[in-house]
Amino acid sequence: MSTPEKGEHSAPQPLDYKRAWAWALLVFAGSVWGLTFSLAKIAAEGGAHPLGLTFWQAAIGAGLLIVYNLFRRQRLPLDRFHLCFYMACGLVGTVVPSTLYFYAAPNLPAGVLSITIACVPLLTFAAAYLFGLEKLAFMRIIGVGLGILAVIMLVAPDTSLPDPGAAPWVLVAVASALCYVAENMIIALRLPAATTAGSALTGMLTAAALVLAPVMALTDTFIPITLSVDPVNLSIIGMAIINVVAYGLFVFLVAYAGPVFASQMGYVVTVSGIAWGMVIFGEQHSLWIWGSVAVMFLGLALVQPRRRDGGVKHTTSGATAHDA
Repeated sequence: MSTPEKGEHSAPQPLDYKRAWAWALLVFAGSVWGLTFSLAKIAAEGGAHPLGLTFWQAAIGAGLLIVYNLFRRQRLPLDRFHLCFYMACGLVGTVVPSTLYFYAAPNLPAGVLSITIACVPLLTFAAAYLFGLEKLAFMRIIGVGLGILAVIMLVAPDTSLPDPGAAPWVLVAVASALCYVAENMIIALRLPAATTAGSALTGMLTAAALVLAPVMALTDTFIPITLSVDPVNLSIIGMAIINVVAYGLFVFLVAYAGPVFASQMGYVVTVSGIAWGMVIFGEQHSLWIWGSVAVMFLGLALVQPRRRDGGVKHTTSGATAHDA
């Protein structure tokens, strides 16, 4: 019997290694991103004002990205068109949705918050069709319908949420998701040419922080961050760092493994968001909520663009940052 040549079968094929590495990054990024739902609940329940929380998310994230851009010697475009783009995305992608989200956080289980964010890719397809960016597809329409059904399963039954009176806060969280959809459309239609995702996010977060600074001064909602080991401080800093790191890994996966593969991070974020809520807060969910998760995931599977080849790399247009 012949023996293999030296090195033959001694290492996985390049594609297999690439697939395993991509999955490891996707699971890691999605798992830590899911933690932000619980951190938001800790900060909001600790008395932090939503405006102050949103400001620190934008300011810390912008600061980290500015340092990164300086290290990479990447210049942030500051012409009029870019500034308008940063401001528009900063408002609809950070200021409004994050503020709404932080208002809803103390009134809903962390797991339910993670489910509502899963609406973003479903609603993005509907908006993309209206703007002529996607073709009409029956199965994807069914997927959007299932997403709507999943939300109804959260708010309609009296036994779905621990507190039936919290149902309106689910709609507030869904309104936050709609803002992210609007941001996705602005990016798809108005992203300046040759603008990297990193520089775009830096500009968006900087614009959001600059808008919120005077608002906080007028409303006296500034939250001082100290060096003390305080749950609110740690939650604010943790959310900002996780968002930047996880988003950076998401963008890397879009380039490394394709947007369709990267968009699957949404499943991991939702599942991990539910799991973190159960671990940290001891959350227990009704059958209606678990049913909503199942219906939402089925909708996501139907809306997701088709794979165009057998490998990790895909060429179809896919998710943006908030799709995860």
